[in-house]
Amino acid sequence: MINLSGKTALISGGTRGIGKAMVDLFASSGCKVIYTGTKNEEKNLSKDKIFMQLDLAQDKSVKDFFSRLSTLERIDILVNNAGINIIEPISEIENENWQKVLKVNLTGPMLLTREISKKMKRSGGGKILNISSIFGIMSRQKRNSYSASKAGLIGLTKSSALDLAPYNIVVNALCPGFTLTELTTSILSKEEIEALKKEIPLGRFASVEEIARVALFLCSDLNSYMTGQVVIADGGYILR
Repeated sequence: MINLSGKTALISGGTRGIGKAMVDLFASSGCKVIYTGTKNEEKNLSKDKIFMQLDLAQDKSVKDFFSRLSTLERIDILVNNAGINIIEPISEIENENWQKVLKVNLTGPMLLTREISKKMKRSGGGKILNISSIFGIMSRQKRNSYSASKAGLIGLTKSSALDLAPYNIVVNALCPGFTLTELTTSILSKEEIEALKKEIPLGRFASVEEIARVALFLCSDLNSYMTGQVVIADGGYILR
């Protein structure tokens, strides 16, 4: 069992999918978890699961969030998980959609890392995990903005790992493969999912809990020497 007792984590995009699985797992490991979502409808689940509204696509929401966050003395773990995907071929990309994906998937993590790392420096260290994607390493048709943003997130991971290493802050990226989330099932048909399973050496999609367990390790004290690394959890998909 990994014990995160006494630590506080901030997980963006924690109301569904992989994010929610991480919130639940981190909290069950003794961590106090602050999690975010775009809609101000979520209620605090318990004293150890605290919801704060944050829409990374809206400047006012980001400003208000950082204002509320300033009252917290320390955050030990940051997981940049919030992300969006808009499917468009390169010849039809709308400028507004391109900017929105980059704002949420890349600029948002930069802003959170910039601000939270200041707290981590003062407290003597921390763990930062960026949830990228195998589409930041390879891609598929019509994933232009998504792949660009996730590849950029890997670059941000490596550069910020170098900047923050002197302060005992490790920064890593986790690249999930095909995972059974609401986002996945909204983009892929049942037929496409079944076809993709045949391309995955392990023969199935990941569960959100499986990805959350990898994240837990990377954010725990068991990970004391890995930084600037890109960890792929994809059932072997990119090997083919």
